[in-house]
Amino acid sequence: MSTTGPTIKQLTIVNAVLLPFACLVTFFRLYLRYARRRLWWDDFWAFVSAMFSFVWIGSLTLHLKDPGTSTIPQNSKIAIYYILAQAFYIVGWTARISILFTVIRLAFGTFRRILSVVAILFFVAWAVLFAQVWWVCERQPGWKDQPLPQCQLGRNVAIAQVITDVLSDAMLIAAPLRLLWRVHLHRGLKFRLLAVFTTSLITTAVGMYHAFTILRIGGFTEAMAGIIEMSTSLLVANLAVIVTFVFSLGAEGDSDNREPLSRPTQTFGSAGTKRARLATTFGGLETTVHAEEPVKVQVHISESDDRWTDPGRSGGWNKSATVVGRGEYEQERIEKLELKAMPPLPQQV
Repeated sequence: MSTTGPTIKQLTIVNAVLLPFACLVTFFRLYLRYARRRLWWDDFWAFVSAMFSFVWIGSLTLHLKDPGTSTIPQNSKIAIYYILAQAFYIVGWTARISILFTVIRLAFGTFRRILSVVAILFFVAWAVLFAQVWWVCERQPGWKDQPLPQCQLGRNVAIAQVITDVLSDAMLIAAPLRLLWRVHLHRGLKFRLLAVFTTSLITTAVGMYHAFTILRIGGFTEAMAGIIEMSTSLLVANLAVIVTFVFSLGAEGDSDNREPLSRPTQTFGSAGTKRARLATTFGGLETTVHAEEPVKVQVHISESDDRWTDPGRSGGWNKSATVVGRGEYEQERIEKLELKAMPPLPQQV
């Protein structure tokens, strides 16, 4: 590894401060979600990113040991470099996937399915970059004999990183913008989306700088840029949750969509009527309507001692709810009916 730029001591200090801090923020985010029983896939991918951050920290510590005093075999040093190269991609891309799933949990209908396809594309990009390290470095056997082995990734890897970083971050910016444009959300949810929207620009800028160091500088400067990019990506992935907590907006953000990405639905309608997808859950009565066009569903429930049909009798009750879906991309409004225990049917004489 070239000694251009930062020293080993400086790189070790940055490695021991930035990424552990990002991991600490991640664990705080996971605690908040767990305490509120709101863990979802975005939290899982943030956890994966934090775990591989520790893999990077440990591997770089071993990699930077003084060659004159290190007892690590050369083949192990080469393996450690490959672990570093792949851990960098794992940390960065799982952080991006976490951000994407943060948006997916707020989306509904067709837009949600589109974002799920985008997530698959993120995995494909990650796999391509993962494989590119092997086919580039294995064609350059000379670097394996260096005291601190480091493959010169070169122009093709830098270009691939720029393209994938810009496209993926553009999607992470466009997705929240799309939701903000089409959906009426609570103030807390809008604040969260704005946080994701603005901080993704920072990730893009840092990623561009890292690609520049790969292409023009290399050495310790490239490693330093990689640490900064990973730390920034992981912090950005957690920022929406942390900011919501700090500004006490969590109570307004409880309308996130935590439904499975694929769930059975029931379609109802008839000729000449609008079609809507209806999903119900139990524990009281909760009715959710996803509508591609404006639709109104009215639910009338009545109880009496006589076949549950007479709302006018003393002790009986009559409740109704209206659920309105105002558009495919707009968050539906949900009315929950807290039903009191139904009395038993009268005994037949």
